[in-house]
Amino acid sequence: MPVDAFLFDKDGTLFDFAATWNGWAASLLETLAQGDQAAKEAMADAISFDLERGAFNPDSLVIAGSNDEVAAALAPYVKNRELSDLTAFLAESASEADIAPAVPLADFLDGLLDRGKVLGVMTNDAEVSARSQLQRAGVLDRFAFVAGCDSGHGAKPDPDPLLAFCKAAGVSPDRTAMVGDSRHDMEAGAAAGMQRIAVLTGMALRTELLPHADIVLPDIGHIPSWLDR
Repeated sequence: MPVDAFLFDKDGTLFDFAATWNGWAASLLETLAQGDQAAKEAMADAISFDLERGAFNPDSLVIAGSNDEVAAALAPYVKNRELSDLTAFLAESASEADIAPAVPLADFLDGLLDRGKVLGVMTNDAEVSARSQLQRAGVLDRFAFVAGCDSGHGAKPDPDPLLAFCKAAGVSPDRTAMVGDSRHDMEAGAAAGMQRIAVLTGMALRTELLPHADIVLPDIGHIPSWLDR
């Protein structure tokens, strides 16, 4: 089936997950703990972040979970912040994270646009964070649709935000490819009736993604060759 549109996950797909988020998480936990080592260790355990390595474990809910879910997991150990305030703080902090594009994004996206493809982003991060990071990467204007877990369409693995992209962009789900680095992305794509492209710039292994994807690629930069197959 031809592909008219690509809907990209953000973290682990457009941006390399570990290079973008490991340092951010270490700094975030330090800030939230306010010098309380026990609280920092409890928060790290709640989001499966290895303090010694300074890196997320493969089972961390941060990899595919929503901003709201991460805030809820940290909230019991954060002093003097209501859940709503913590949720907003996480979104603001994430929007300022040092980003590491998986490939040179402008050239890659322009290549797809030159082929007449419609592009979108659906992330379980907050929309403000997604827009900020895409703007700082210089590529926000390449996307016809940008949504987060708080944009009113729901969160992956539910298909609703993916179908919202199709409706907004005027494309058919079966001629749209969901591109992501997690099972949540692939499961959402399957539920929406989309083609599914998995990439290995996140935390999931090829063996984990392959049963749920139509193709597993090293990174998004291999998509043009896949289109030319």
